[in-house]
Amino acid sequence: MQVTEIKKKSFLSGLTGQIIIAMVLGAILGIIIHNSISQEAAESFSAKIKMLATVFIRLVQMIISPLVFTTLVVGIAKLGDIKTVGRVGGKALGWFFTASFISLLIGLFYVNLLEPGKGIKLGNVNMAAASEVTGKTKILSFENFVEHIVPKSIFEAMATNEILQIVIFSIFFGLAAASLGSTVKPVINALDKASHIVLKMVNYVMKFAPIGVFGAIAGVFAIRDAEELVITYFKFFGSFLVGISTLWVVLIAVGYIFLKGRMTELLKRIVGPLAIAFGTTSSEAVFPKLTEELEAFGVKDKIVSFMLPLGYSFNLDGSMMYMTFASIFIAQFYGVHLDLGTQMVMLLVLMLTSKGIAGVPRASLVVVAATCGMFDIPIEGIALILPIDHFCDMFRSATNVLGNALATSVVGQWENGNDSEVSAEN
Repeated sequence: MQVTEIKKKSFLSGLTGQIIIAMVLGAILGIIIHNSISQEAAESFSAKIKMLATVFIRLVQMIISPLVFTTLVVGIAKLGDIKTVGRVGGKALGWFFTASFISLLIGLFYVNLLEPGKGIKLGNVNMAAASEVTGKTKILSFENFVEHIVPKSIFEAMATNEILQIVIFSIFFGLAAASLGSTVKPVINALDKASHIVLKMVNYVMKFAPIGVFGAIAGVFAIRDAEELVITYFKFFGSFLVGISTLWVVLIAVGYIFLKGRMTELLKRIVGPLAIAFGTTSSEAVFPKLTEELEAFGVKDKIVSFMLPLGYSFNLDGSMMYMTFASIFIAQFYGVHLDLGTQMVMLLVLMLTSKGIAGVPRASLVVVAATCGMFDIPIEGIALILPIDHFCDMFRSATNVLGNALATSVVGQWENGNDSEVSAEN
């Protein structure tokens, strides 16, 4: 066992180092390309090299549906009954909504304190680029919100990687299996074995992570003038970093309160997933690896398989913080005054409307665009933040991973305590 742990640490350390090197090399190559060839040629280069990132993310996406289904069904079947599922689910949702509210408040506080949208001058704003995002805002109507949560076909949900819909089906399937008792043990055992096969596939896929990160970073820097972005968006990006850093401090502090010294071990274990999420701007890309790391950290597989899929739908802390920040930034830029009461209503709207859009491309921007429309803020203002959004997305994706790792670990510890109490009573 000790040898296995040493090997695992060595592998993770090596992967993290490779990802960091890939980010640096990607940035250098992108800057060289940007400064040495025409914009048209740079855009062509960017489209081609980003295929490396696309291939990596698609490799991960092909694993997510079977992994969520198999692990969640097995986890619920092992939890045993509706009462236990309800208890764990109640703790999970309580944590998720509290974390979301705190994240939104942090964004609200800093955007009002630092006022990054006031006095900023932005030229050559690409309004056409915003149409891709604003065209998707219709998904946030109440009817579409409900339809998005409940699957009409599990196969369609799996084909499109709709995590929340897969979660809903898996919960019903797992509860039904648990209610049938020992007669369905062969099915549960088969699904358990299948989940381990999928997790083994994760190790193969993760070897491609540095190449994917290299392609993603090089593609962005090839078409973006880094110096111009820094100067133009210094106030916006700097204010955002202050906010996201505060959120990290809060999350880590809460982790030490609940997990004590084990929080340090958790942070060491998730460095690799954090680096992948940061480089690829996809928290979804680390779902399989995060599952593996949290189980190695000591969280029971039945808790991990139940908590993580829910977390990816309900607990996106970094995205939540960004949504209030970006929405009010746009309002400040256009001189739209929002009193505190209106801002608090906006916060509650964001908290509810953001819960059903997991898996939607550029989900945070879609929610921001829809929220702007609700509060009479020019919806085309989304174009203001598109040039810098990729870099913001790097930080919010990593924050989403930290938030979900922490939520799963804390609820896992609570359930360990509950299991101990039950054992003592027996």
